Amino acid sequence: MNGALSLLTTAREGGIEICFANPGTTETPLVAALDRIQGIKPVLGLFEGVCTGAADGYGRMRGVPAMTLLHLGPGLANGIANLHNAKRARSPVVNVIGEHSTWHRGADAPLEMHIEPLAATVSGWFRTSASGEELSSNMAEAISASMRGQVASLIVPHDLQLEQLKVKTIVRPHVAPDPPDPELIQRAAARLRESRRCAIILGGGALLEPGLRLAGRIQYLTGCDLLMRNFPGRVERGIDLPSVTRIPYFPEAAIPVLASYETIVLAGDTEPVTFFGYEGIESRLLRKDQEKVRISWDTRNIVEALELLVGELGQAGQKAGAARGTPRHVERPEVPEGSLTAERICLTVAALQPEGAIIVDEGLTTAFSYYPLTENLPRHSLLYVAGGAIGYGMPCAAGAAFACPERPIINIQADGSAFYTLQALWTQAREGLNVTTLICSNRRYQVVRVELERAGISKPGPAALTLSDLGNPPVDWMKIAEGFGVPGVSVETAGELARELGRALHEPGPHLVEMVMSS
Repeated sequence: MNGALSLLTTAREGGIEICFANPGTTETPLVAALDRIQGIKPVLGLFEGVCTGAADGYGRMRGVPAMTLLHLGPGLANGIANLHNAKRARSPVVNVIGEHSTWHRGADAPLEMHIEPLAATVSGWFRTSASGEELSSNMAEAISASMRGQVASLIVPHDLQLEQLKVKTIVRPHVAPDPPDPELIQRAAARLRESRRCAIILGGGALLEPGLRLAGRIQYLTGCDLLMRNFPGRVERGIDLPSVTRIPYFPEAAIPVLASYETIVLAGDTEPVTFFGYEGIESRLLRKDQEKVRISWDTRNIVEALELLVGELGQAGQKAGAARGTPRHVERPEVPEGSLTAERICLTVAALQPEGAIIVDEGLTTAFSYYPLTENLPRHSLLYVAGGAIGYGMPCAAGAAFACPERPIINIQADGSAFYTLQALWTQAREGLNVTTLICSNRRYQVVRVELERAGISKPGPAALTLSDLGNPPVDWMKIAEGFGVPGVSVETAGELARELGRALHEPGPHLVEMVMSS
């Protein structure tokens, strides 16, 4: 057994079932070893940002890590934006990054780079292997680290992959969540009982079904409100689950929402901050005099922490007027009429999305009105661009499709962001993934224009406008889709969108619909 086989055998034994790869010369032993390892599916991405974004989407939906195989420092650099999103979404991702042979490092070869400092920007755990004998233990540690809800990066020199091992022991990962702090649970329970108005900000596992049901129970017992950040990694949504309010994106709207609470309980998330720094506005959205109780420091034990909080509150904690979650009925909006606007796009998607759909939202300004429409829809999952690094939507949708092949994927995709990783369409076509990509074709970086207006620049000049204009020349999305092997169609009205979305959802394989917006 050589080092490459040892590493991949450890990965398989540790639960890794898929490897999103864009390998090169320094990874050839690992590529060859994949032929001898049963149970790890290799998937080629034409750009490393596709590989890392797909691993993120897979990890969000499966709750276990996918592996990426990247080529040296430049390969990692190409994938780092979507690793940033994975970090913010707390997705389990394991990067295996090839490195020059130990005896070649320091020769100043063209691709030589200091990989560890680059990996450190997005990785909660990283290491460069020092011998072939330790590849199994290193890989096991990487998998264990990723299961804490973080990116783990293992850098593997080429000669160590080829090294014939004397010791062939395979190390298995070990994951043990830290127990919740009972004092914090008791303090949170006391504040929820005593405060005039409280809210719980949910994050991570608290936004999946078990956590949401417990949060709904706490809401019933105390009358508190349930909130989440504007771009969570994943939230389960639908008629049979408690509804969670998104904290508004812009601070002028978020601050008054949060200011009304005496106490904020942080359950699986950190204190909210503004997305950007705005003059005259504090970075932290909560006031210094508001009491804040964080009940869990380990993202893996948040459900246990919520269970303990429910037990601490008990029936005696119920406040007068607290609602028990009155049974709701499915309420879909009607498909609107007329040319495509942001609002009509959101109404049409909400009207047609099937039960069990996974919605990958990178619609940005176009999709602002979508979330409130989904409260009384059938069950579905929502994935957001948690780190704000655009170009996550198409790869994330591909990863979600690998994780949940039985579920339809709808990617609401801003056109400007789509250009970053549109190579994902090729992977979707090659693998026959059931992903419907809805391109929000307003032919501009609309968020740039919004921020210019917020900065008081209501009439930007030609130089400023050219940096947000995507219409000169206009992009032909039908030819792009065709070139990558994906059926594509362009629509201009809500009725046409409804027809083509319905068709895409009932046909196997990927589809692309360009939604030409009137405003």
